[in-house]
Amino acid sequence: MGSWGIAHSCKNTENALLCSNSHRFYGESMPFGKDSYKSAKTLGYLTSQQALADFAVLIRSLKQNLSSEASPVVVFGGSYGGMLAAWFRLKYPHIAIGWISRSIPSSHIEITLCLNCTFLSVLQLSFITKTKRGFQDEPSFTSFCYRLAMPGFVYTAMVNYPTEANFLKPLPDYPVQQMCKIIDKSPSGATKLSRAFASASLYYNYSRIENCFEVEHEIDTHGLHGWDWQTCTEMVMPMTCSNESMFPPTGFDYKRFSEQCKMKYGVLPRQHWITTEFSGERLEKVLKRFGSNIIFSNGMQDPWSRGVPRNISASIIALVKEKGAHHVDFWAATKDDPDWLVELRRQEVEIIQNWLKECYLDLRHA
Repeated sequence: MGSWGIAHSCKNTENALLCSNSHRFYGESMPFGKDSYKSAKTLGYLTSQQALADFAVLIRSLKQNLSSEASPVVVFGGSYGGMLAAWFRLKYPHIAIGWISRSIPSSHIEITLCLNCTFLSVLQLSFITKTKRGFQDEPSFTSFCYRLAMPGFVYTAMVNYPTEANFLKPLPDYPVQQMCKIIDKSPSGATKLSRAFASASLYYNYSRIENCFEVEHEIDTHGLHGWDWQTCTEMVMPMTCSNESMFPPTGFDYKRFSEQCKMKYGVLPRQHWITTEFSGERLEKVLKRFGSNIIFSNGMQDPWSRGVPRNISASIIALVKEKGAHHVDFWAATKDDPDWLVELRRQEVEIIQNWLKECYLDLRHA
């Protein structure tokens, strides 16, 4: 574990060294080159635990090479990276003094989503509260419409940023509101299919350079094939939806899911492994007992926003913003950032500065 060469880059900023690294099997860190995804034999090295060990080895190596072994380290991460940041602090508390986790989906692991449909409930709320003529009068899409529109709606809600961005695709500022305007301006006799197609087109073709939408077989530019492997092996994340949703009601058939994983990768899921290793829906109770120096940042418009919504202790802080989207505070500041986003980043910096003061104070009295 922790022995692969990990691609990383560092730069000096604000009297600190800011480093970003590549998770094994993602980006440039392919341990078996072009054969990395060849079979379960090679993919068996793609796990969150081994990725964490990589990061621990990388941090220690950097500090040794820079002759700064006493320098404190703060870990940042968003989404799955936020889960890794949280787990890193739990597993390697001697290496990082604190962490910031943005938009972590930890509460969606295992059976939680089957019970409360959190993800799709927040997703639907993001759209219905912003359109006068949404789909609430038509409880479900057709199967075709579902396959076409749902990815567009899901990802647009995730990246409903206050400024233009090109994270998943090029999109305008507040793209959810823009999609809802398309729905509201549609002719009175428009079908739900035509409205869904028109609004989803904003996600698929905002740049207006696409002649044909690749909805089901898009080029994987974000390494999602690696995530598919991880959800088939260590992070089972059921997605269900009730019959009150704007989407068709769906359940989760674990047996069928297991069969699909076996067919695709030749492996069966370890359904309860990740919560055995790091905890899941009881994370708040676990952290309250022995955690410290943690910031959970969540935007309430993000479908993944129901991770840790409240303060757990004096040093485990939840920063929740009503208009925030998927790890919006992770992006570089711009002159067009709204006041609430500027304030969120200010709060985070202030908390980190206090961690550092405490750390240096401890070092002086050691």
